Amino acid sequence: MRLLALALGLLSLAGCEHRGVAPAGPKVAFLLSTLQEERYQKDQRYFEAQAGRLGLAAFTLAADNDNAKQLAQVEDALSRGAKVLVVQPTDSAAAAAYVSKAHEKGAKVVAYDRGIAGDALDYYVAHDSHEVGVLQAKAALGATGGKGNYVLLNGQSGHSVAMEIARGYMDVLGPSVDKGDVKIVVQKDHDSWSPEQALKTVEDAIAKTGGDIAAILANNSGMARGAVQAVQAGGLAAKKIFIAGADADAANVNYVCEGKQSVEVLKDIKPLAEKAAEVAAALALGKPVPGGSAGPGKVPVAAVAVHLVTAANVKVLLIDSGFHAANALPACAK
Repeated sequence: MRLLALALGLLSLAGCEHRGVAPAGPKVAFLLSTLQEERYQKDQRYFEAQAGRLGLAAFTLAADNDNAKQLAQVEDALSRGAKVLVVQPTDSAAAAAYVSKAHEKGAKVVAYDRGIAGDALDYYVAHDSHEVGVLQAKAALGATGGKGNYVLLNGQSGHSVAMEIARGYMDVLGPSVDKGDVKIVVQKDHDSWSPEQALKTVEDAIAKTGGDIAAILANNSGMARGAVQAVQAGGLAAKKIFIAGADADAANVNYVCEGKQSVEVLKDIKPLAEKAAEVAAALALGKPVPGGSAGPGKVPVAAVAVHLVTAANVKVLLIDSGFHAANALPACAK
């Protein structure tokens, strides 16, 4: 019997599918780019729990960052009668085709975490990525006295989140760049938001400037880790180069408490996933979306707030809130 139970359990996981717990209501598909990282397992858990509370029958499919696989999963979800697709696209441009397919079947599409090209999309739920860039850039100017050489580590080229964070950088840094107080010595995109590529970019920037770098702004935590490694290995720890990341990964938060990194930006997953479930429920049940707003012809957007993380507020923002367990942040307990 134990072997039979194990076999049935394995079969239920085949195809990267994870079913929700509320089978009676309208079907909603949560289509994630990947479940290979811990962060996205949280997205799934919070989304499905909230969807269940709202009377939806939610199921999750993950595409392993494969465009063709995600397209097949869209078709699969529609064939099952999903009324709403909540999609974290593997490719924002390619995902425009998902919207057309869904509308042909009478289903709605909500872009999740990343934008989907075109204006036919029914809703977009994401963290306020522009504000991520603004928070990092303002903190950098404050820490550096508004002067010096800056390195900007952008995410995947063409990625909606990376573009919005970069826009936030320049909205804040632009006047200082124009005056010549801040010089952007390197600004580079990185495939798959790669920490290894970011490390190499910072190594090259160190070589290019002879180590004369005031600030490094990274679109995510992984690339910020690459920056920290490059600075530490380059013997520049004593210079206290300002380094910013986003996502508040535990390793980076420990770096902040150790003084190896300056700030992180918290993009809390629970409110993002729960907001997406609320939007999906409203669309599936034909009700107004709570707090929804958009001008004529524009895609409605729900922008979830982000928060700057420093050594001083780690306990309140990350530990007391349950985002990280205290034992995951040993450097912050000292």
